[in-house]
Formats: sequence, C-alpha cells, structure tokens
Amino acid sequence: MDALHTDLYQLTMAAGYFHRGMTSRVATCELFVRRLPRHRRFLVAMGLDRVVRYLEGLRFTDEQIAYLGAIPALADAMTPAFADYLRGFRFHGDVWAVPEGTVVFPNEPLLRVTAPLIEAQLIETFALSAINHATAVASKAARVVLAAGDAGVMEFGTRRTHPEAALDAARAAYAVGCVGTSNVEAGMRFGIPVLGTAAHMWTMAHPTEEAAFEGYVAVFPSAATLLIDTYDTLVGAARAAAIARDRLKGVRIDSGDLGALSVAVRKILDDAGCASAKIVASGDLNEHRIAELRRAGAPIDLYGVGTDLVTSIDAPSLGGVYKLVEIGGGDGKSAAGERTPIAKFSEGKATLPGAHQVHRFRDQAGKLARDVIALDGEPLGAGAEPLLVPVMKRGARVAPPEGLDAIRARVREQLGALPEALRRIDDDPAPGAPFAAEVSPELGALVEAVRARVASGER
Repeated sequence: MDALHTDLYQLTMAAGYFHRGMTSRVATCELFVRRLPRHRRFLVAMGLDRVVRYLEGLRFTDEQIAYLGAIPALADAMTPAFADYLRGFRFHGDVWAVPEGTVVFPNEPLLRVTAPLIEAQLIETFALSAINHATAVASKAARVVLAAGDAGVMEFGTRRTHPEAALDAARAAYAVGCVGTSNVEAGMRFGIPVLGTAAHMWTMAHPTEEAAFEGYVAVFPSAATLLIDTYDTLVGAARAAAIARDRLKGVRIDSGDLGALSVAVRKILDDAGCASAKIVASGDLNEHRIAELRRAGAPIDLYGVGTDLVTSIDAPSLGGVYKLVEIGGGDGKSAAGERTPIAKFSEGKATLPGAHQVHRFRDQAGKLARDVIALDGEPLGAGAEPLLVPVMKRGARVAPPEGLDAIRARVREQLGALPEALRRIDDDPAPGAPFAAEVSPELGALVEAVRARVASGER
C-alpha cells in the first residue's frame, strides 16, 4: 500500500511524462542534505533498507488506481492507457548508496537513482521521508551514545512519536550503538534486544512499596530491576535491596537530582551486598545532561533516553533533498545512451551537475582527513575510498539486506575515525570552519560548463 505514500505532484508529473511521450527518457537523481542543522557536526546515514524494500514491492492496486481517478487534479490524465501503465508499474532502475551507518556531510549524495524518468520521479517522496527521518534520529542517537561513553543507552521513546516512526527510530538508535529498545515490535521485527522494567503505576497499584517490590520479584525472579523513586528514592533503594537481595539486577531512578541520588543509591546497594546491581537513570535525558552526569562521576550504568532521541528534538527536521542531476534519451536530440548533466543555480539551492561519487581520504592514523565529491568514474588516485556502492541493478537487490550487527560495527568505526572536533557534542561552533566536502577538478569544470550553457539559453 506504499504506492500512495507520496505527494500529489509526483503523480501529476508522472502522468504528464506519460502523456507527453517521455517514458523512454532516463534520469539520474541524487538525495543529499544541503546543510547540517545548527546542532550537528556530522550525520549518520540511515533508512536505506526501508527505501529498498519499498522499491522492491512498489505496486499500484486497482483500488488505488480508482481512487486516483477520483482526484480532481488527476482526473483528466487518468485515461485507460495511463491506468494500465500504473497497473503494470514496477521499479526497474539502478540504485547506488552509502551503506547505512556511514558518516556523511553536506552535499554528499546518500542515494543515487538512475531509472526511467517516471520511476525516478515517483519514488522521491518516500525516499526522502524514510531517509530524512531515520538519518535525523540516527544522528541524534550517535551524539547520545558518544556522550554516554562506556555506559549503555536504551531507546524508549515510542510513546513520543507515531507508531510506525517509532519502529524506524528504534532500529536507527540501535544501529548507532544503543544497547536496546523498549519497543517490543521493533525487537521482533529487527532482532533488537528489548529492555524495560515497570512503571510507577505498578508501585501505586499495590498497598505499599514493599508489596510492589515483593510482587515484582516473585513474578520476575531472574530479571528484577525495580523503579525506586515513586515516593522516596533512597528509601526505595533500601527496600529494593532488602527484598530482592542477590536477585536484584538493578534499580531505576526517573526523577530528582540524578547525580546526587545515584551516588547515594550506589552506596546503599553496595552496603547491602548488591554491588552487582546496576543503576538505570531516565527522565528527560539528552546528550548534554548525560555528559554532565558523567563529568560529575555519577555511577550510572545505563541511561534511558526517549523524547529527545526519537524526535531529534533540537534538530527535528532534516533538509534532505532529491534532485535531478542528469537526463538523457527520448528527447529527439540525444541517443538513449547519452546523458546531459543538469544543475540548478538558484541562490541557496544550487546543485552539482552529473552523477557523482564521494571519495573519503584518511590520515596516517586512520582519521577522516577530507571528502571529495567527484564525477562518477573520475579517478582521484591512491587513498580514495569511494562511499557509494551498488545496491540495486535493474530493480533487483545486488546483495541480501545487511544485518544490524554489520551496521553497528560500521558506525563504531566511522565515529571512531572522526577527528575530536567533530565528535564534540556541545552546541558551540567547532574550531575552524565546519567540515565540508571538496569538489573535484573535473566536477568543478563541469559546473562552470553547465553554468555557461544555461547562461546562453541552452538547457
């Protein structure tokens, strides 16, 4: 049913291409982010698998086609011939992309699609929706994980976002290093560890806190992590230790001065012989608050982060765009195999012409040194690490879906390769100019050639 997960103008343009005889034209489009949000020094690419699954299954049902015919803006174009075209629609294009978990920067293509013009057009909205959201969440989660250091981070923001968005958020957060999620559906669908305890309602539903703890331990003797701040956190810690004893896996603090309380709770647990019990902290946490707690030496083993993470609250929207960079065939001027590079030169929204590759260069220590955006196939010499890899060929995957373990390993390597200035999580500007990819010599020359062509009135 994802075929209608799109904007109307994708369908009006598709109908226009069909009726204007432009179906034989081939387009190359690229998805990229023009500029970083103010609170970001890098992005972590995510959402590719969702896009590929969408492309594999993209179909129009008879019910959907009938609905499209009832939309006034489409009514004139919904002829029997166009309805038949939609009924047989399949994606036949080639897709290149940076693998999920790759660190990326402005203007670097995350996705490159070469396909018949209508196909390349129709998929724009879904691709942007999936990649913008997952990349925004992954990039926020990466900051939280960096702030937590050796401590674990659990994602549990499901109640703060749309149910379907919560699944993608849980996957993105786990992929960048969170240890698990509270979302049970995400656990089943993606194989993510599912973590959680009980809410304050459990404690309040019992006549006493002792009764609540005793009941929980009785039901979960091997997984007893108790929420201790319903009434008095320190009293709760003492009661949890006394009741659960060596079965106490951990305690959770959800309110108050988490730094001071965690120190006091740690002493209570240790004195009671519960030195192995973990301390879990939650309650409107983000990377800045976690960093403060760690600097203060708070003995917290696991941080639960919800709202700030799944909404990427300080940068809730990512300005990813999907632009035509090359077109050819079927226009009466060029053979089907020839392509014309396309670019925009509007102020603040200029694009780079041609199909591109991003090459990453590292220093002798393996740290990121520079990125270069080049024309696809342009040689850049030794040390160039191409980031975009083939994902689909003629509408079919070129390899099985990548597992989350592989993506997690990539994220660890990518974050570890960032210079310290880019790993910082404070909101002050990074020392020096923000990191930006260079433009290769051949691409720079093409930009000027296309600019001159446009200025002369050609397209």
